Amino acid sequence: MADLHGVPLIEVTRGPLVESIHRIAAAVCDPEGELIVSLGTVDAPVYLRSSAKPFITTAIVRSGAAERFAFTERELAVISASHNGEPFHVEAVRGILHKIGLDVSALKCGVHEPYHEPTARALRERGERPSALHSNCSGKHAGILALTVHLGADPAGYLEPSHPAQRAILEVCAAFVGQRVDELPLGVDGCGIPVFATPLRNAAMAFARFASGRGLPTDLARAAASVYGAMTSHPEYVAGSARFDTDFMRAAGGRAASKGGAEGVMCVALRERGVGLALKTIDGTKRAADPAALAILAHAGLLDGIETQTLAAYRSPQITNVAGRVVGAITANEAVLGREVSLSPGH
Repeated sequence: MADLHGVPLIEVTRGPLVESIHRIAAAVCDPEGELIVSLGTVDAPVYLRSSAKPFITTAIVRSGAAERFAFTERELAVISASHNGEPFHVEAVRGILHKIGLDVSALKCGVHEPYHEPTARALRERGERPSALHSNCSGKHAGILALTVHLGADPAGYLEPSHPAQRAILEVCAAFVGQRVDELPLGVDGCGIPVFATPLRNAAMAFARFASGRGLPTDLARAAASVYGAMTSHPEYVAGSARFDTDFMRAAGGRAASKGGAEGVMCVALRERGVGLALKTIDGTKRAADPAALAILAHAGLLDGIETQTLAAYRSPQITNVAGRVVGAITANEAVLGREVSLSPGH
């Protein structure tokens, strides 16, 4: 098994000095798995974490559960989400549970405060505690419960890898990444569900397939197109206010879908080019993932038609002190990009 190594792409500056460096591994692939861009190790398995959520939603659509329960595009988007827990997210998840005849007590994702600080503050001011509905993964869990009900399985065991819903999901994920189910290492995600690992090269191929439908069976390609359309039509449901995934998809105007994951994973599906990006920060930090994604896509000429001027805060986030003064920035080292990125011929 290959070790995961990255290149020192992202620099954190303070004043005139580089204070910290984040190493990045990344791949851009087409639906057949041909590498277009490689950076660092792309053949070592990486847990995709929440970046795999679009594939989970695709499995739910393919099964017929989404049609049976008449899920809206907004509901499909929130199933694919790592959401902020804003009121509209909570209501969307509540609506899914209502449609399948369950309530919040069925969710096993755990409870945390909403990521959206104004929403969290409003809860505190009202003397209310957050519920599982506010969990960033509540939409995914509600969607898996919908698949469970559709399959006639026991909702109580939906977290287990042996559960029929989880087996159906893993089969779809394997089709996206071009591997057999028994080749995918499994762990447990932060919200409790099984999470699989695959090399960045395969993850990039999976997002290329998600973007284009190529390399997938017809029914799976059709389901993926529905999920892609839901995410890009309602990006606010995929993340929320002041979040990269939402703002990037708005800027892309349907040309691209993005989904971040924990431990510095970021994946992007580019529809017009039919390619996918998958990257990971080696130290797992989130702050390096967004600028790395934008820098790599720009270097490869893959941001055409995307309103990048609206993404400046993600391309080079500012470092501020406690008084709000700008004291540094997080940026990609363009010299490292030019030296370390491998571009395949013809791209």
